[in-house]
Amino acid sequence: MSQEQNGKSEEAETQTEVVVKAKRRQHSAEYKLRILREIDDCKGKGEVGALLRKEGLYSSLVSKWREQRERGGETGLSEHRRGPKVDANAVELARLQRENKRLQEQLQRAELIIDVQKKVARLLGVTLADNDLSKDS
Repeated sequence: MSQEQNGKSEEAETQTEVVVKAKRRQHSAEYKLRILREIDDCKGKGEVGALLRKEGLYSSLVSKWREQRERGGETGLSEHRRGPKVDANAVELARLQRENKRLQEQLQRAELIIDVQKKVARLLGVTLADNDLSKDS
C-alpha cells in the first residue's frame, strides 16, 4: 500500500502545470497590406467583421495599419524596433571616450618607463639627453 501511495505522489509531482508566456503577435508588411486590401474590397454588411473574426484581429489594430499606410506606404507598415532609438553620435562618442581612456593609460605607462630609464641612467652615471630616450622608445 505504501508503494501505491508513493506512486501517486510521484505522479502528482510530475503533472505540474507550466504556464506558457504569451507572445506578442507580429505581422509582416505584406500581411497588413493584404488584410487592408481585403477590407477595402468588402462591400456587404458584416463582411469586414467576419474577416476580422476569421483573422483574429481588432478594428483598432486595422485603424492603426491604415494610418501607417497613409503616412508611409509599405515602409510605414514594416516593423519598427521598440524602445529608445540608438543615436549614432552617442555610440561614436562612447567609442572615442574608451579609446581616449586607453591611450591615456598607455601614455602614463610610457612616461613611467621613461622616468625609470632616466633614474637608472643617473645611477649608472650615464648622461642621456631627452632626445636619446625618445629615439630608443
